[in-house]
Amino acid sequence: MTNPSEHPPVVGVLLAAGSGSRLGRGPKALLHKPNGQSLLDSALAALLGGGCTHVVVVLGAEAERVAAELEDNGRTTVLVNEHWATGMGSSFALGMDAVPAGAGALMALVDQPGMGDELVRRILAEHRPGRITAAGYGPDNGPLRRGHPVLFAPEHIPPALAAATGDAGARGYLAAHRELVDLVECSDLDTGLDVDTVADLHLLGWH
Repeated sequence: MTNPSEHPPVVGVLLAAGSGSRLGRGPKALLHKPNGQSLLDSALAALLGGGCTHVVVVLGAEAERVAAELEDNGRTTVLVNEHWATGMGSSFALGMDAVPAGAGALMALVDQPGMGDELVRRILAEHRPGRITAAGYGPDNGPLRRGHPVLFAPEHIPPALAAATGDAGARGYLAAHRELVDLVECSDLDTGLDVDTVADLHLLGWH
């Protein structure tokens, strides 16, 4: 584990632009956990509580409705991706482009309900300069699956942004630079799964 003081500041990039069409319940950002907290509020709390200095939230579908749920905390910038329907790539590029020069970027998905501040804190603490650090999930003593969130050192932001296309987001850049990606075991904190269809609603914690 490295000393957090050695790291540049980290800005969260929260992708929350999708319409949730496969789920059929409107934008997933507005889904609620049993405690009444929306996935949008939960993700913001995790990113800010875990050590991000600021969060860029990228909205798209029903942006006005989703934005109305946000409280002005002085640490959040809201961007609207007018081309959200083209896929995650355009939202990823828009959000990453808003990260100040010299800062790292922690890319997270709003529909990952198990992401908490402890998980975010672990990614930031384990990150090494010049690297890309991703949460890893898997069975006990088994191979880890790369998941979210993913932390990009400042120098990786421009090329990752440039490589974003369609619904791939950062997938192509990460696949092309596997030697730069460090996986951090997070299976004890979350499954890394996201809410995509009705079959996934149990991930919200409803019983």
